[in-house]
Amino acid sequence: MDKELIGALDACEAMIKEGSTTFHRAFSFLPAPRKEAVYVIYAFCRLIDNAVDEPEQSAFTLEELEESFTRLESASGHFIWPAMRWLFTSFPVAKAPFFKQMEGQRMDYSKTHYDTLEQLETYCYLVAGTVGEMLVPVLHPAPDERTVEAGIWLGKAMQIVNVLRDVGEDQGRGRRYIPLELMNKHQYSLHDFHHGVINAAWTAVMLELSTLSKDWFAKGLREKQGYPRASSFCMELAARMYAAILDDAAAHRYEVFRRRSYVPGRTKAAILRDLVSKHSFPPPDGGPDESIAVPS
Repeated sequence: MDKELIGALDACEAMIKEGSTTFHRAFSFLPAPRKEAVYVIYAFCRLIDNAVDEPEQSAFTLEELEESFTRLESASGHFIWPAMRWLFTSFPVAKAPFFKQMEGQRMDYSKTHYDTLEQLETYCYLVAGTVGEMLVPVLHPAPDERTVEAGIWLGKAMQIVNVLRDVGEDQGRGRRYIPLELMNKHQYSLHDFHHGVINAAWTAVMLELSTLSKDWFAKGLREKQGYPRASSFCMELAARMYAAILDDAAAHRYEVFRRRSYVPGRTKAAILRDLVSKHSFPPPDGGPDESIAVPS
């Protein structure tokens, strides 16, 4: 492995460390090169997200990312391109989910308010279910259709958590992902939403979304027994840690307009201890239980 590629993979890991300590911790138990592949996927998706949500600080516009990704073999000027070429050389990852991911992020330019749960689920698939599609060939040596479908459910479940957690932040960007039909069902008005009112109706809206997310998490983990032990452990760890955001939001009466829900370190540690016992993983020496060579 040449120095440029080593530097590129290190830079991808630095991005996941900075952007999501939860995901970095969860997938750090994977053997190489699987964990490096997860870091590369995260880094590219983060670049897509930044291009839409933080254009002033972004290294690329969405159009520039899409153009360079389309001509990946000759793309240069940023560490992500040699890292992505390594990813596609090392794993049977398809390009289609990455294009769908960009399609979903592009929706944020034009569709800023959601009317139905069906619309929200479509968005969740494009921006997060696709990440499941990207990760499955990295985490599983021979995924079938059911395995891929479960990976998509897991990604969509995590996106519902994002929607619930980021209500206030999204409101500041002029976006409302909470479907109007759900608000109407529980008699929570747009006026109350715009003023950040926390009441019984809002709690009912959030509970329904939380229940939906937990159902999708269950669907996402139903095929985990077919994965290698390290992959199964890491997937469940990431899912459990992310789902715990829902518990924190509930504990604070779903005050997500002015407070960002998070998982305290002690809770993450408890989840990790529980899964170490459940999976008998990682081994006592802390190393992986699989030997996978990194392609040179």
